[in-house]
Amino acid sequence: MMTTSIAIPKKQLQQFGLSVNNNIHYQLAPSELVEQTLLRGQGVLNDTGALCIQTGEFTGRSPRDKFIVKDAVTADTVDWNNFNIPMEEKYFLQLRAKMMDYLAKKEEVWVRDVYACADPAYRLNIRVVNENPWSNLFAYNMFLRPGEEELAGFDPEWHIIQAPGFHADPAVDGTRQHNFAMLSFTHKTILIGGTGYTGEMKKGIFSVLNYLLPHTRNVLSMHCSANMGPKGDVAVFFGLSGTGKTTLSADPNRKLIGDDEHGWTENSVFNFEGGCYAKTIDLSEEKEPEIFHAIRPGALMENIGFCPGSRQVDFSNKSITENTRVSYPLHYISNALEPSIGGLPKNIFFLTCDACGVLPPISKLTPGQAMYQFISGYTAKVAGTEAGVTEPKSTFSACFGAPFLPLHPGKYAGMLGEKMKKNDVKVWLINTGWTGGPYGIGNRIKLSYTRAMITAALEGKLDEVVYESHPVFGMLMPTECAGVPKELLNPRNTWSMPDAYDARAKALAAEFVKNFEKYASGVTDEIIQAAPGI
Repeated sequence: MMTTSIAIPKKQLQQFGLSVNNNIHYQLAPSELVEQTLLRGQGVLNDTGALCIQTGEFTGRSPRDKFIVKDAVTADTVDWNNFNIPMEEKYFLQLRAKMMDYLAKKEEVWVRDVYACADPAYRLNIRVVNENPWSNLFAYNMFLRPGEEELAGFDPEWHIIQAPGFHADPAVDGTRQHNFAMLSFTHKTILIGGTGYTGEMKKGIFSVLNYLLPHTRNVLSMHCSANMGPKGDVAVFFGLSGTGKTTLSADPNRKLIGDDEHGWTENSVFNFEGGCYAKTIDLSEEKEPEIFHAIRPGALMENIGFCPGSRQVDFSNKSITENTRVSYPLHYISNALEPSIGGLPKNIFFLTCDACGVLPPISKLTPGQAMYQFISGYTAKVAGTEAGVTEPKSTFSACFGAPFLPLHPGKYAGMLGEKMKKNDVKVWLINTGWTGGPYGIGNRIKLSYTRAMITAALEGKLDEVVYESHPVFGMLMPTECAGVPKELLNPRNTWSMPDAYDARAKALAAEFVKNFEKYASGVTDEIIQAAPGI
């Protein structure tokens, strides 16, 4: 039953190929979507009123099943690789027709109009079509929400069609297996089938913006979080999932611009999204109070477990996945900046989860080192964020977001380098991973120490301290930082066997050099000279 007063855009839906004979739930409020999910037995409420669901077979992204249609628009512009997998247009058209037929046979579907990009100059209107209410709640939480007066003339530029229950036939549909996420820049549509993992929707649009903004609008798109201090100073945090972007940007003393996706223009940094998608594994009120208190009515929790005999979330429960998540609107964070547009960055932090225990917990980078580290994008894939990853695994992900970058990494790196130098931005490398040894031997660096180091950098307290150069990687390590044990600042001092540290550092440096070979011909001497010594 339709309860919203906003008229369904039936003509537009018909033109797109969606049957209007279904019971179409258009632009429902979060409370209605929660109620419908509960009535259909697809979820339960926890003790704070958040909706808890399970995404089914897939609890993380499936990068090997993400495709981009290769046609006249993309053939010579997309960087085709293991993340940007080409797909013939005929398969896209075939799957779209099949998905529309599948949805036409459903008794009901959910439709929502949203947009991406907080800066009105770059706004992208999106229509989302889902086969269940909780997926539509995710779209409400994560994208920007137009006002009722804007919906009357809403003209969607892009569509997301998401149907977890629809399975492709690899033998005839050109896919690897039954699940897929497929982008067509010509048809301006994202098809998602066979997977209920909601993150595929947000990362699909992120991939779209990572193509459009740098390629056509001269805006640097970034896989980063961002916040702003009391004096208007903006900080940007780059990093893959699990390295601390959401956690470290949720600072009670700074305004949150956003936790994952941003654009950098000539005079601002703006959020692409209208919400946050935070990991909840081992979440605690003490360590991450803003995220903890955002778990309330309207929030959507995914694949979590409960304490026995209760509806209290057991944040340590990994029985379904380590990639437990919660999505919520940005305004659930008490210090969120609205609209989510800040000024130019003063500090950039590259977050890496170093499973080798080699990199310093904080270090200052020269422009050359910054570009080298950005192109390298070293981190560890954290358990659960991708199918098949069960423990931290060292990896290199260009620009700290290779799976979402349709263009060549050099495009993003070149734009970042120009902006860093033009605006005299300080760049720091932060290791949120291990110290005292590699994963399995050493210890994870305490969040309280990481926060103290970042705060010191933001407040300029590291400007006057003495630095020492890392003997292998060359970055400058502060010899003191308030609130952090002095011995922690040089990672070699934390290992019981310094010779073992030296060997591991040289081995990691060799991995860096080998990984960088594919980029060496397209970068400046300044960047090449910033490579670690072997």
